[in-house]
Amino acid sequence: MSALNHRAFFLVGPTAAGKTVVAQRLAELRHADILSADSMLVYRGMDIGTAKPSIAERNGVHYWGVDLADPSESFNVARFMEEARRCFEAASTHDKAVIVAGGTGLYVKALLQGLDELPAIPEGSRGRWQTLFEAEGVDGLQKTLRVRNPQWFETLADRANSRRLIRALELLDAGCVEPPRSWVERRPEAVITGLEVPRDERRGRIDTRVRAMYAGGLLQEARALLDRGWDPSGTAAQAIGYAEAIACLKGTLTVDQAMEETARRTRQLAKRQMTWFRHQATVSWIQAPSSLSVDQLAAQVAFDWDRHGPQPVYV
Repeated sequence: MSALNHRAFFLVGPTAAGKTVVAQRLAELRHADILSADSMLVYRGMDIGTAKPSIAERNGVHYWGVDLADPSESFNVARFMEEARRCFEAASTHDKAVIVAGGTGLYVKALLQGLDELPAIPEGSRGRWQTLFEAEGVDGLQKTLRVRNPQWFETLADRANSRRLIRALELLDAGCVEPPRSWVERRPEAVITGLEVPRDERRGRIDTRVRAMYAGGLLQEARALLDRGWDPSGTAAQAIGYAEAIACLKGTLTVDQAMEETARRTRQLAKRQMTWFRHQATVSWIQAPSSLSVDQLAAQVAFDWDRHGPQPVYV
């Protein structure tokens, strides 16, 4: 992990908020590249169900973080950060700005805070410390960490955070002798821009998007993937829309049931995304109702970007 003085403009928020179309417009206006922070856009052949930017859009703007893996492959945040490094190095060479657009909080967090290379946690470690927490609370975790590594305990900014205490004890079990650098390095608080849609309107947008996905050939896309040998037990197969499409092809769901389940899971995802960004990031929210045009939203986002400036990233 290293900070190479790279910076980016961020546009985050829940699914169906309009991030892709607004980021596309701003990238065209600013001659910028887009780094997708969407964990599903990495999979080749999964276009309709992920609302992937069209070929025409990608011909006009250079997208990174798209079509990096086959659906049968596993893909993690470390691989995303490798792609991010390539993106920022290329953009720096060509003197181009980078727009990070997406709703996968883990990817956004990795860019803003860096990704430490950490050892695998021993089997049973988490359960052991979770049991201690349930029996003795935060106080028990604090006492244990203080005994095992008092210096580590002193570095914690929030010593009442049970998740951070448990993580510290897990890392000690794995052989770490000091906290990850991202735990102790003081980094400027990043202010990123987000698009938010009123809940009722977001529900309507999601329903419309799901109908469009199925009308646009989602079942045929899922069938083509299966015909090419896609293993439907992998992570990608659990993607919203594809799991339901596969069930529909197998006859366990009707088309209407598949669409209803896809919409329900998408609403749950949007709720989780909003919760994550509200608690894990400092977001300057912009309301994005359907009454505003893409150009109007783009102008508001551009104003917010210019007000806060591009944010440092750690790749």
